Amino acid sequence: MNQLDTPLFSGLIQHIRNNPAAFHIPGHKGGKGIDPEFLEFIGPNALAIDLINIEPLDDLHHPKGMIKDAQDLAAKAFGADHTFFSVQGTSGAIMTMILSVCEPGDKIIVPRNIHKSVTSALIFSGAIPIFIHPEIDHQLGISHGITPNAVSKALHAHPDAKAVLVINPTYFGISADLKEIVRISHDHHIPVLVDEAHGVHIHFHEKLPLSAMQAGADMAATSVHKLGGSMTQSSVLNVREGLINHERVQTVMSMLTTTSTSYILLASLDVARKRLYQYGKQLLHDVLHLAAYTRNSINQMENLYCPGEEILGTVATYDFDPTKIIISVKDLGITGHDAEVWLRNHYNIEVELSDMYNILCILTTADTEEDVNYLLQALSALTKSFSQTANERAVHVSIPEIPLLAVSPREAFYADYEIIPLAESAGRISAESIMIYPPGIPIFIPGEIISEDNLAYIFKNVASGLPVQGLQDETLTTIRVLKERVAFK
Repeated sequence: MNQLDTPLFSGLIQHIRNNPAAFHIPGHKGGKGIDPEFLEFIGPNALAIDLINIEPLDDLHHPKGMIKDAQDLAAKAFGADHTFFSVQGTSGAIMTMILSVCEPGDKIIVPRNIHKSVTSALIFSGAIPIFIHPEIDHQLGISHGITPNAVSKALHAHPDAKAVLVINPTYFGISADLKEIVRISHDHHIPVLVDEAHGVHIHFHEKLPLSAMQAGADMAATSVHKLGGSMTQSSVLNVREGLINHERVQTVMSMLTTTSTSYILLASLDVARKRLYQYGKQLLHDVLHLAAYTRNSINQMENLYCPGEEILGTVATYDFDPTKIIISVKDLGITGHDAEVWLRNHYNIEVELSDMYNILCILTTADTEEDVNYLLQALSALTKSFSQTANERAVHVSIPEIPLLAVSPREAFYADYEIIPLAESAGRISAESIMIYPPGIPIFIPGEIISEDNLAYIFKNVASGLPVQGLQDETLTTIRVLKERVAFK
């Protein structure tokens, strides 16, 4: 085999060309038993490869044939020793990483701005998080990554930690010095796990930040579907031998994965890997050129700012991905959410995300100059529409102290709880998470003790109009806390 082969996709095509008589699931049997309107829209070819793990098609849980071949090719393409395909998205791959190295009571060093899949993995595993605050950008109002120095301090304070988890790059495309973080962690014989949800493409162009495997990390959960051209919910978990037992990784991933795996998703991973390997460098060269044109054009517009290389140079901003177009709209006198809604209503444009001060647009190999020019036209109209209200605004982003962890997130999740007024919850142990955007860092998570400072921070930001999320009571009136235990008399 070589990187131009697609053993999984080609094997599926050969299977349906053989036209076997199917007396197995799925029940629609190549689309014959599905709603006709849906069949007409999706098309018979897609439904023909919506198959199940019969023997000729291999089994994701115990791959020995075409799936194993496809995963082996992906491992070589990504510079890994082993690659596992995920049909549970990158969330499933992130949970697999943590559950593969942590047992109940084990410590794991993690950034405070973790994805909710990390919190889920902490609950499932019973691990104890040792949090590091990410660096905050006070011009843009966003969080960056964690620094090598912060990781070093955490490892010296907790030499018994089982792993270090790093987000690289961040949602906004910013990378810390991952190679140095790996070196420091490996000096302590501790593996580095990377949430690489927004970085599948960086491995395939030298002008992009180092990928997790290039930096020497031990595991990386990588969203191929986000920026690599596969279908939504398809991702990979890349593994390096040494500090990681790949057989345990396979076992854990199997535990978290449906036995009815989607061959459409698996095949899309196979062909996406081939395209990235074969054409990725040239395609990304074109995207980088398009991104530079977009960034320069936006920065010529009044009251908009699109950061570039000038934000580099701090310990937390070691490198960045130019395909992430951050657009600061604060000087227009509106919020990022206001801009998102305006672009939707007036130009039918959907952005990747918005927060108090910014919108984020993502450029991929699918975008053309025509697409970008339409966005630029819309942004120019946006600036004109709000020119009367434009004023230079300061960014107000602060981070509360990390609360004391009284019980593990797992214990808090399974404990009996009661619902009390949020304003009266100081001193109680939270059974929920709550965070504010920006910068998207939890104020507290399950198991942490709520402080008066936490509550003051929440209500101050609510009064400022910042979005507060996480509580089941979206009115922020009540919160779930652990029931207090009464000693026996």
